[in-house]
Amino acid sequence: MLAAEVTDPALRARVEALLTACAHCIDDDALEAWPDFFARTCRYRVVTRENFDQGFPLSLIYCDSRGMLADRISALRQANIYEPQVYCHITGPARIWRENGELRARSNFQVARTMAGGDTCVFACGKYLDRIVEENGALKFAERIAVLDSRRIDTLLVIPL
Repeated sequence: MLAAEVTDPALRARVEALLTACAHCIDDDALEAWPDFFARTCRYRVVTRENFDQGFPLSLIYCDSRGMLADRISALRQANIYEPQVYCHITGPARIWRENGELRARSNFQVARTMAGGDTCVFACGKYLDRIVEENGALKFAERIAVLDSRRIDTLLVIPL
């Protein structure tokens, strides 16, 4: 079945609201709420473009359940030692379509990272590839893949992208 662009303004607005709220959740350090953007059965990956294009499963981050997402945040808060930092997401407008009956979205992102000392850099850029489902009236990510343009991360990738 071919992909069909979503033209319904209300559905487009709901998808854009999901994408925006997820980015703001990370940027506002409300990470305990981040898993709530995902469906009960879900997958989250951060992968380099090189690995993604070649179909390699190796990912910088791989979580295949909402419980794994929550565990990642718990470890980040309690076990990981890293220099304090904050993110600022800049996301582009999403292309939204239905493919094989599933709602899909693709949006570009750039993440600026500011360290505790004030140094800011472009930490990551790439694209999000999302499969979105409705659960109890709310849109959720069934799958979110952050495909990084670069294969280099200059430090530990602690906070989700």
